[in-house]
Amino acid sequence: MATLFWFLVFFGGAIALAYRRVSLGVFTASAGAALVAYTLFGSGGFLWNLVLWVVFAGLVALNVEDFRRERLTRPMLKMYRKMLPSMSRTEREALEAGTVWWEGELFAGVPRWNKLLGAPAPQLSEEEQAFLDGPCEELCRMNDEWQVTHSLQDLAPETWKFLRENGFFAMIIPKHYGGLEFSAYAHSQVLTKVASRSATLASTVAVPNSLGPAELLHKYGTEEQKNRWLPGLADGSEIPCFGLTSPRAGSDAASIPDTGVVCKQEVDGEEVVGIRMNFSKRYITLAPVATVVGVAFRLFDPDGLLGEEKDLGITLALVPAGTPGMEIGRRHLPLSVPFMNGPIEGKDVFVPLDAIIGGPKMAGQGWRMLMECLSVGRCISLPSNANGGAKAAVFATGAYSRIRKQFGMSIGRFEGVQEALARMAGFAYIIDAARSVTIAAVDAGEKPAVPAAILKYHCTELGRDVTDDAMDIHGGKAICMGPKNYLGTGYNSVPVMITVEGANILTRSLMIFGQGAIRCHPFVLKELHAAQDPDQEAGLEAFDRALFGHIGYAFSNAARAFVLGLTGARGAESPTRGPTRRYYQHIGRFSAAFALVSDTAMLTLGGALKKKEMLSARLGDILSNLYLASMVLKHWENQGRREADLPLVEWSCRFLLYRAQEQLHGFLRNFPVRWVARMLRLVVFPRGRSFSSPRDSLSRRIVEGVISPGEMRDGLCEGVYRTVEPGSHLGLLQEAMELSIEASPLEKKLRKGAKEGKIQALGLAGQLEEAVAAGILSAAEAEKLRQADEKIMAIIHVDDFAPEDLSPFVRPSAEDTADKPARKPRARKSAQEAAETTEA
Repeated sequence: MATLFWFLVFFGGAIALAYRRVSLGVFTASAGAALVAYTLFGSGGFLWNLVLWVVFAGLVALNVEDFRRERLTRPMLKMYRKMLPSMSRTEREALEAGTVWWEGELFAGVPRWNKLLGAPAPQLSEEEQAFLDGPCEELCRMNDEWQVTHSLQDLAPETWKFLRENGFFAMIIPKHYGGLEFSAYAHSQVLTKVASRSATLASTVAVPNSLGPAELLHKYGTEEQKNRWLPGLADGSEIPCFGLTSPRAGSDAASIPDTGVVCKQEVDGEEVVGIRMNFSKRYITLAPVATVVGVAFRLFDPDGLLGEEKDLGITLALVPAGTPGMEIGRRHLPLSVPFMNGPIEGKDVFVPLDAIIGGPKMAGQGWRMLMECLSVGRCISLPSNANGGAKAAVFATGAYSRIRKQFGMSIGRFEGVQEALARMAGFAYIIDAARSVTIAAVDAGEKPAVPAAILKYHCTELGRDVTDDAMDIHGGKAICMGPKNYLGTGYNSVPVMITVEGANILTRSLMIFGQGAIRCHPFVLKELHAAQDPDQEAGLEAFDRALFGHIGYAFSNAARAFVLGLTGARGAESPTRGPTRRYYQHIGRFSAAFALVSDTAMLTLGGALKKKEMLSARLGDILSNLYLASMVLKHWENQGRREADLPLVEWSCRFLLYRAQEQLHGFLRNFPVRWVARMLRLVVFPRGRSFSSPRDSLSRRIVEGVISPGEMRDGLCEGVYRTVEPGSHLGLLQEAMELSIEASPLEKKLRKGAKEGKIQALGLAGQLEEAVAAGILSAAEAEKLRQADEKIMAIIHVDDFAPEDLSPFVRPSAEDTADKPARKPRARKSAQEAAETTEA
């Protein structure tokens, strides 16, 4: 019994101290006090006591910095430098781009919730709100997506004019140059609303305000360049595009083969030092209509005209579209979503040196410039487009599930549909939370590179899942293209979002954890910098601090992961005692487990972890799900803890944390060093996997809020274009849903009359006539039900076409129709005529 007591004192005390992350000095003093007590009152023999005192002496020695550095740190530093993999300039610039924000807290294993909850909530200025309510609303109203996709294969001329005149291409340009100078959040809200109306329109508005000439000029351009280009970009007289992707360098953009050579050439009778460029770009949005092209290329200076360095590296330049040697104007057609996109070719294109963005001094700085801009742009464009699409899909599908009836019941009452609809609502809430909270951090000055990758991947993937579920619930309504189909074009656009700005497979497998492991870890980057410090003694001192901080961090995370796993996270920190308390605690638990397994993987696998993409992807998924769950909790706080949204918060957190748990399990199951995996499992899952996914009852509560008018539905779909007017699908769906609910008591009277045998007709027109005759309904009630049904059937109907009315892309050829007799176009029957025909 005494032995057990002393074991608990030493082992339990060590775990408790490590859990609390005490300093090495405090830990040593505590161990010394426990050892003195054991020597005086314990029952151990002389030899055992001697062993304990020798171990304690070693612990004391670690507190002597000079001894520790010379005897331990210096040899370890030499070994570390030999093991350190080579790092290219582009890799280093990618790692150092941006800032570390909340993801750093998750890597630390002890999230400081006050840092997240104390961050300001996103807000719109009066000017920004007026733009959303005015020009943005009008832009959505004037867009006819069917005309755009199947008639014009382009936005209408009046739409292009409206975009230019109202500053939609100038949201990020300062007012000094004629731009709107909107916040990142306002920029995102505009894209959300536009994307809820049109995928083509969203892409057109997003690109000039994302990575491209305007942003690069604003951040890096010379004053002369800003004055030359920004006013034209602001008023739309200049249309920009940016060429990065090449046929031989897609995801591996840092290896672009496009070249520029510094040389001299005679221009207008004068010898000019400039750059002769040769490039081939593809997938370039706005290229077919661009007037100025940003080009990324590898710059060489063989004659030393700029200095001694021959290979200057990746450089960015602005080239007017009419420059001799430039071939531009042809189009790609990405899955028949006709936003302007096409290739750019350049052969012996000569531009002066001042075409380099930022001037000659920025030669070779292009990759750093791109990475820094991407750390912001990837938080905004695609996540906002995914947000608008997901919100519109949920809004539409919720209404459709209420008005579409089968077996005498709204399809939204069937549990199979409810499962998909709850998933849609939860995913839409996650997308919106991640987008709005992260963009608020951008407005506060952060440049969150790793969260940008998380948002790009997960928002577009969740958006894809939402769209798939919406298509499944709508069934045949969604697969027949035509003016009445409000899902088809958005469905076609989803793979575009998955592909651009870094393919999702690459982003998940290499970028999220690969960049985060070094960039966000509290000690790895410090160790790396210390090892590369040319001042040997300063490097040794910095490496010593980082190394022993890292060791303490690792022991602490092991202790925290074990204790929190054993107690079900009940000891973890939480900033609230409200209904979300347990989710904060579980994030803390999994954060410690993630930090522990990440450290262990880097220690045991080293540089080989980079090639273990399935393992790296799982670690990235754990980090991502913890990040997204944190964003959900912060978003709920930002929204004033709306009670109506609590089921969405609970569903989202449960889904994300369960997925983090399962990815952690998958990582341990596949970790190649099996004895290490077994030890980690004992620490991380001492009670086995215990976190469960959302309950069905929670899903049913969410669905009821989505298929009914109310605070949950309005809040979930806030910011979409939903005005009730002709051509506004979402507005008409909302109107039909409300009419259906109002008509529900009258429908019950009809069903009761049919059950009692008082109504015999099958079609609605006949049923209404018999119901009035039998006194079941009044004439006014019958008319109300007929009008509601007419509006509902106008939505449920799908389009059909005569062959000659189809677009050229699907129209039969002359040979196919040569022997077929011409048929007259058939007029559409009204809902009442269709019902009477059925009854007859």
